[in-house]
This record gives sequence, structure tokens and C-alpha cells, in this order.
Amino acid sequence: MLHHLALLFLAPVFIAQGHYVRKITPKLEEAVGPRQGRVGQGKQLRILLLGDSAAAGVGAESQSQALSGQLVRALCDHFELEWQLLAQSGLTTKDTRQKLAQHPKQPYDVVIVSLGVNDVTQPLSSLSWIQQQKALISQIRQHFSCHQIILTKIPPMEKFPALPHPLRWYLGSKAKTFNHQLSRWTATQTDCELVEINHQLSADHMASDGFHPGPAIYQCWGKTIARVIHSRWS
Repeated sequence: MLHHLALLFLAPVFIAQGHYVRKITPKLEEAVGPRQGRVGQGKQLRILLLGDSAAAGVGAESQSQALSGQLVRALCDHFELEWQLLAQSGLTTKDTRQKLAQHPKQPYDVVIVSLGVNDVTQPLSSLSWIQQQKALISQIRQHFSCHQIILTKIPPMEKFPALPHPLRWYLGSKAKTFNHQLSRWTATQTDCELVEINHQLSADHMASDGFHPGPAIYQCWGKTIARVIHSRWS
């Protein structure tokens, strides 16, 4: 109800601020470097990373500094990894479902998903979004025959330096509502786990655009996911 009232009365302000943010925010490129590989020693593990600009490593210069590199580094001493990254800036949950439909079916042990920020900025309700998330998870299960799906909570957008108030407050509040829906549902799914790195999100650790993670946040994120993988596969 609060979101609907805010949108009703402040919609012109949000639209103007959204245009302004897109105009002045520097557009950072996705991290360069390999998006697949085979490395490490130990038990074999096939990992797929899916998602948006954060999964693609925007805010890091290279994939070695981004989520994929940090995760591989945290796991390669214990597992022989076969990994792949499928990510692109701007993707929503709906976009990702369309891309997966065109991707060859192949087995993975673990699928890691980073989505939500772009959904929050769309005119989309939390109920519609969680239905899209459920459909995506079902598609991942059928497409990749995976045993573990790891999702990350949407970061606290009310802390994003790039966003002015009241847009920052509105998107942060909406992200919390999305996260609440996601937490409730994933708790009922035995193959799904939800991680959170919100307490690590400091403005000092974000990228220069004030919107994406920097290498320190990617490192924390990668280690957090690695611990979840270790707990199931070690």
C-alpha cells in the first residue's frame, strides 16, 4: 500500500529523477576476461552463474576481480571446477528467462543467480516478480538438472549513492518488499538457498558509478557463496 501511495503522489518526481540519474551516471563496462573455464583440484563441480550487470562484473576491471573470479578463487583449492558465466547488463528476470530458452540444455551441479535490481526499477509488483522468480527457478531446474540453486537478496538500494531522494527511499523500500517475498518462498525450497551481503555494502566499497559493487564487495560476495557451496558439497 505504501508503495502504491508513494507512486501515485510522487510518480512525476520519480520519473524526473530516474531520467536525471541515467543521464549523469557514468556507464561502466562489464568486466573483461574469460567467462568460462576449468580449474582446481578435488571433487568435480559444475557451476553456472546467471544474471545482470553485477553478475557480469560491472564495477570490476577484470573477471578475476568480479564475482566469477572471486568465487572460483575461493573454491579451486577444494574442487575441480568447470564454470560458466551467462550475464548481461540490464537484464531483468523476464529477460533472463527468454535468454535461457535459447541456451542449450546441459547439466550443472550449482546454478547461481544474481537478479532483481533491474526488476525493482520496473513498474512491477512484488507479487508479479515472485511469480517470475518461481518460473525462472523451474526453468533452471528443467534446463540444467542442477542440485543447488543459490540466489542473492537484492542489495539495499536506499544506500546507493547514485540515487537521489526520494527515489532512493522508494526503490530501497520496494527492494525490501521483493526480498521479503523471495525469502518466504526460498525457505520452502530444499534446493534453493538465499545469501545476503547487505551488511557489507558500504559506499566506500562501491564502484565509481555509485550503483554497482566494487572489487571488495565482489570478494565478500564470492566468499559468502563459496561457504554455502562448501556446506553442501564438501
